[in-house]
Amino acid sequence: MVCPAPRAAGRQKTLSASKTIRRLTMSTREFLLRAERLTKKVSSPEGELTILDSVTIGVPQGHTAAIVGPSGAGKSTLLALLAGLDEPTSGKVWLNGAELTALDEDGRAGLRNREVGFVFQSFHLLPSLTAIENVLLPLELASTANASPRARQALVDVGLEHRLRHYPKQLSGGEKQRVAIARAFVTGPSLLFADEPTGNLDNKTGAKILDLLFDLNKAAGTTLVLVTHDLDAARRCQHMIELEGGRVVEAT
Repeated sequence: MVCPAPRAAGRQKTLSASKTIRRLTMSTREFLLRAERLTKKVSSPEGELTILDSVTIGVPQGHTAAIVGPSGAGKSTLLALLAGLDEPTSGKVWLNGAELTALDEDGRAGLRNREVGFVFQSFHLLPSLTAIENVLLPLELASTANASPRARQALVDVGLEHRLRHYPKQLSGGEKQRVAIARAFVTGPSLLFADEPTGNLDNKTGAKILDLLFDLNKAAGTTLVLVTHDLDAARRCQHMIELEGGRVVEAT
C-alpha cells in the first residue's frame, strides 16, 4: 500500500568535499521514493495559491503506483517535485535513500541521471537525432561503456530494430513513444516516471504502449510512477494515489 513512510534516522554520506547527501535507514519497509509533507505555493495576482498541500506518500522498491485526479489537482506539480525538477515550498523528498530536497540543482540533476528515467506525453525526442542516437544520448552523457550495443538492444526490446536510423519525423506516434521508452530504460534506472505516456496516442496504440511499458518495467524490476487520467491504466498499478485540490484524498 502507498502510505506515509515511517520516520527513520538520518546519516551523512559525503560524495566529495563540496557535496553531501543525507541518507536514510528505513526501519520497517523499503521505500524507493518517499515524500513527507510536500507543499508547493506560488504567488499570483489574486494572492498566494497552494498547488500542493502537505502531501506524504511512499512507494516501495519495485512497485508500480499511479497518480490520478482531475485537471488542476496537482499531479504534474507532484511529479516535478518527486523528480527534483522543481523545489517545494516546504517538505522533503527521498529517492533511493538520498534526500533529494537537500541537494542543490547540480546535485539533483546528478541523482536524476543516475537513478531516474522519464517517459513524457510529447515524447521529447531530439528531431536532429536518429532513433538510436536519441537512445544513445543519456549513455554518452554518462560515459557508459558499450553504449552502442546497449542502445541497439534497447530498441530491439521495444520492437524497433528496423527503425534504428530513422528520424523522429519518419516515425509514427507509437514508434516515437517506443523510442522514448527505450531511452528511459537504457540507463537501468531504479525509478521510472511516466507522465501521461499515452496522451497523444489513439486507444489501440496507447494500449500497446502500456503493455510494453509494464512488461519492460516488470522485467527490469524498476519502480514505476505513472501520472494518468486513464483509470484503466491506473488500475494496472499496484497502488493508486488520488489527488484533489492539491491534497491526497485516497492512497491504496
